[in-house]
Amino acid sequence: MTLPPELLTYENNIYRTPDKKIHVFAKLCPSLMFYIDLLKIVFKSSSLAKRNKYDDAEWSRQSLNTIRALEKVGVKVNITGVENIKKLNSACVFVGNHMSVLETFALASMITPYRKFTFVIKESLITYPVFKHVMISRDPIVVGRENPRQDLVTVLQQGAEKLSQDTSIFIFPQRTRTKNFNPEEFNTIGVKLAKRAGVPVLPVAIKSDAWGHGALIKDFGRIDPKKTVHFAFGEPMNISGNGQVEHRDSIEFINTNIVNWTNRDKNTGK
Repeated sequence: MTLPPELLTYENNIYRTPDKKIHVFAKLCPSLMFYIDLLKIVFKSSSLAKRNKYDDAEWSRQSLNTIRALEKVGVKVNITGVENIKKLNSACVFVGNHMSVLETFALASMITPYRKFTFVIKESLITYPVFKHVMISRDPIVVGRENPRQDLVTVLQQGAEKLSQDTSIFIFPQRTRTKNFNPEEFNTIGVKLAKRAGVPVLPVAIKSDAWGHGALIKDFGRIDPKKTVHFAFGEPMNISGNGQVEHRDSIEFINTNIVNWTNRDKNTGK
């Protein structure tokens, strides 16, 4: 893959939004300013996708532009653990909690420079106006969310095929996006796929509630610059036995990070 000309800059494998002056309009109307920039990103991406010009490098570039748009209105972003992606010797199954639509936009800037991947997504995302062209171009695994048994079959069959072709899979094992992480809602589909395909599972902890849920349209909620966005990539784990140990460890990694971030941000007032 040809890497995009601009990448996130990590120092000791950690990315932190650099301090910068925020425009007065961004301070007064962060949501409005962010969504103006986001719409530009989505329309450009959709146009490229319809012309078959939205490749992995472009996906990474526009994903990075989304992070920059958040930072432009004062949202801080912290990323750790990318070295765990770099050291992979094969495709893997990423399993992460799903807090907001932010991660769908942002993760490509962190993963695609090192690993080709795609998402398991709900069917509605490939019918979403304009954005559907972007998602279809990523050749995702599409599930209906109405028949869990059929969804499992789809993920296991299509996922194993993509993994055998060195394309990693990112799964959100929760049924829907939630502000609070509930381990009981985090199912085992990720470790089942990893076991079937003979690849590692890599947990990803996410705190993205700076991009809120909308009252009318869930995907377009308030942007809150007082909240810090966090991503942490854990150690890849080979599946042993039935995968229960790796599933438990993935949950523990995600939950511990979210609790630590929440406490830290409360103490720092962010």
